[in-house]
Amino acid sequence: MKEKTKIGILSLGCPRNLVDSESILGRLGDKGYQVVDIDKADVAIVNTCAFITDAKEESIDAILELAELKKEGRLKKIIVYGCLAQRYKKELVRELPEIDAFVGSIGLNHEKRRFPITPEHFVYLKICEGCVNNCSFCIIPKIKGKFTSLDKEAVLEKVRQFNKEKKSELNIVGQDISGYGIDLYKKPVLAGLLKDIVRNSSNIGWIRLLYLNPARISEDLIKVINDSVNVCKYIDMPVQHINNRVLKLMKRSTNKSDIIKAIEKIRKNISGVSLRTSLIVGFPSETDKEFQELFDFVKDARFERLGVFTYSREEGTAAYSMKAQLPEKLKQERFNSLMQLQQDISKEINTKLLGNTLKVLIDGQENGCYLGRTQGDAPEVDGTVYVSSSRKLVPGDFVNVKITDTMEYDLTGKVVS
Repeated sequence: MKEKTKIGILSLGCPRNLVDSESILGRLGDKGYQVVDIDKADVAIVNTCAFITDAKEESIDAILELAELKKEGRLKKIIVYGCLAQRYKKELVRELPEIDAFVGSIGLNHEKRRFPITPEHFVYLKICEGCVNNCSFCIIPKIKGKFTSLDKEAVLEKVRQFNKEKKSELNIVGQDISGYGIDLYKKPVLAGLLKDIVRNSSNIGWIRLLYLNPARISEDLIKVINDSVNVCKYIDMPVQHINNRVLKLMKRSTNKSDIIKAIEKIRKNISGVSLRTSLIVGFPSETDKEFQELFDFVKDARFERLGVFTYSREEGTAAYSMKAQLPEKLKQERFNSLMQLQQDISKEINTKLLGNTLKVLIDGQENGCYLGRTQGDAPEVDGTVYVSSSRKLVPGDFVNVKITDTMEYDLTGKVVS
């Protein structure tokens, strides 16, 4: 009997890519291929990211490492999939003759099967592809094409399966899930979808929404998040900047007033909410005064979670040809300044949790200590709770943890029940 070809995948970039990787492996598994760790594979697939320069470099480095394994005879074939392949196929074909195939996207409606590569207790569900926005710094619309939403019944079918499997956490992802339904129903309908998801998820511990545009966080959506017991009180709302001139140059659909009102509305109407945002520093022509405005905004807004990116000049975007591109040194200085501020804010917020008892989801164990997260922490991007327990815990367990020590981003605690 002929031995099955062994397939391994290296999934780079965001959780949306990870969903694609699971779908690719699911389809290949159905066709009779054997899915294995990439170091045991005959055929290696690299699911690449090309969002910013750092992501492209990581993808290229991974491809070159696999190319070396192929030269050594440890791999038979290499397939490059995803954003990098879509964006630079001609250049890659010319520069990397050792690659056997370049594949773009399989599309939302082909993501029927799933071979899980996340830990067993949590899962990502991608409900839309592409982006409804057209920000001047972002290449995603050109890579991914027009915005498409997964049909509601297809979403709920997946939710019912995850509910049957009793997943501890379901993460709803997309480039901008707040736009869900615009293509199908001519208006955003995320609030209604979320209600249906909640109705079909009695066995799912937490439901987390990832990536909401502040322009489309409706009162209905806020109410569903606040009223639903298993929806995390966690809003990931990238605002990118706060200065009106810079926001206009970025082609963002919000201004300073809109953003501040959205934050106030969320904090007022979602009890115990954790707010996360992403910011870009060093956008073309950003002045010292405009950066100071951003700095002061972060100081006042006191986000529980915050990520900062230095502006990455991406060919094919409107911002690429803008005048007054800033030097990397200045971008880095502004990045460091904001991150130091946020570190101080995060430390102050965490200090106030000392002595509190929090619900924690256990993710794993390391050096005799359990690692977990609060509902204010998304997997792999936010903080960790280091948990001690007199009883054995397993990934997926929810436990009540009394916080005994705090750090800039992480917490330490002991199981109390």
